[in-house]
Amino acid sequence: MEEVNSNEVSGYKEKRIRYSIFSTNKDSRSLAIMFPGLGYTVHGPLFHFATGLYLNKGIDVLQLEYPYGDSFYEDFTYKQLVEAVIYDSGAMIDHALKDREYENFYLIGKSLGTIAMSNELKKSQFKDAKAVWLTPLLKRDDVWSAMKDSSVKGLCFIGDHDHQYIEDRFKQLDYHPSMKTRLYPKVYHGMDYEGDILKSIDVLKDIIGEIDQF
Repeated sequence: MEEVNSNEVSGYKEKRIRYSIFSTNKDSRSLAIMFPGLGYTVHGPLFHFATGLYLNKGIDVLQLEYPYGDSFYEDFTYKQLVEAVIYDSGAMIDHALKDREYENFYLIGKSLGTIAMSNELKKSQFKDAKAVWLTPLLKRDDVWSAMKDSSVKGLCFIGDHDHQYIEDRFKQLDYHPSMKTRLYPKVYHGMDYEGDILKSIDVLKDIIGEIDQF
């Protein structure tokens, strides 16, 4: 039976933020942490199916529920938003893990979430984690550095029509000894083809299949 535990913590500028832990195995020693995007929430298809995938394997799932569409953030600069996602993600993860012990970690980030994921990968508790990068912000030096300099095993998925795609940086990842990359021609930042739903579903199936084998 699936069990869900939700909680709130005080985030950036004392804004209350929420996370949920899903579990099908009370003795699980593995946790997948999901860092969503700005508009692409944990309820988006990539995270929805990845959650089911991990739960079927007996792996707990921690979903960080970013609230950045709230009016509280409407006057934030981009710099403040970045500060918020880093601070909030750390606060939620620290709170979620304070009474739980896990040995294996999977970090799955998309877009804005890859900024926070890059920061979390600096922590010693995630030194042996596996990282899944969905449309990473390759134009940001912090994200790029985290990907190319990290020793953790990684999967990277991006389309060449994604506004965050940089060909040179992506090609360098092909030579990373522990990074597997997938580039999708004509695919946009939402991991979809413009005007072609069925081909977009094929991309989704491919990504979930790769995560399943990871």
